Amino acid sequence: MADFLITICARGGSKGIPGKNIKILNNNPLIYYSLKVAEQFAVKMGNTQIVLSTDDAEIKNVVEEISSATDIDYSRPEILANDTAGKLDAIADAKNYAETKYQKKYDFVIDLDVTSPLRNLADLENALQFLQENSEAFNIFSVSPANRNPYFNMVEENEDGFYSLCKKGLFLTRQSAPKVYDMNASFYIFKDKFFKIENKTVITEKTLVYEVPHICFDLDHPIDFEIMSFLMENSKLNFDFVK
Repeated sequence: MADFLITICARGGSKGIPGKNIKILNNNPLIYYSLKVAEQFAVKMGNTQIVLSTDDAEIKNVVEEISSATDIDYSRPEILANDTAGKLDAIADAKNYAETKYQKKYDFVIDLDVTSPLRNLADLENALQFLQENSEAFNIFSVSPANRNPYFNMVEENEDGFYSLCKKGLFLTRQSAPKVYDMNASFYIFKDKFFKIENKTVITEKTLVYEVPHICFDLDHPIDFEIMSFLMENSKLNFDFVK
C-alpha cells in the first residue's frame, strides 16, 4: 500500500490579497477548503500524513483549530518564505521534514494550493489513478481549458519590434488549433522519483495533466476573491465542493 504526504503551503505576508490564506470565504477561512479535502483523502486512502508549511504563527493557530489531523510543528525556513522562493523547494523541504519525523518514505506527495480551493476528493482520486497508470510519468497537475490560444489569438513581440502569434500554425479557427490549458494551481501530485531529479519547475519531460471537469481558478487579485465568494454563497458552482 502506498504512503502519501499532503503538503498545505501557506506562507504569510500576501501582498495581492492581504491575509488571503485565512481570509473568510463563505463563512470559513480560505485554508479550510484545502484542509478538509486533505482529511477526506487521508480517511479514504489511509497511510497519509498532512503537513502545514508556513512561516506564520497566526496561520498555524487557525489550522490548529480547524484540523487536528494536520501536523503544524514544521516551520518553513525564512529563505523559503520570501517572494523569490520557489514553491517546489518549499514542498521538498516539508517532505524531508516529514520523512525524518515519521521515519518513512512517501510514494506520492500531493500539494494542495490554498489559493485555488475549487477541487474535491474525486479530482484527487482520478488524477492519482491517471498518474499511477503511467509508469514513466513523474508527476501530474490540474489544468483547465484556456480561454486564449497561442496558436490563434495570442501575440508576442519579435526582435524587430513587431508582433506575431506566439506559436506558428495555419489555423483559421480557435477550434482547429491544438488544445491548450491554463495551469489552475489547484493541486500537484508527485511520485517520489520526481524529487530525485533536479527539477526547477513542475513541468518535466514526463509530466501529465488532469483536466478539472468543473470551474476552477486561483485567487490572484481581490476581485477573484469576490467572484469566488459569490459563486460559493449563491450555489453557482457546478460540482460538489467541501462545505
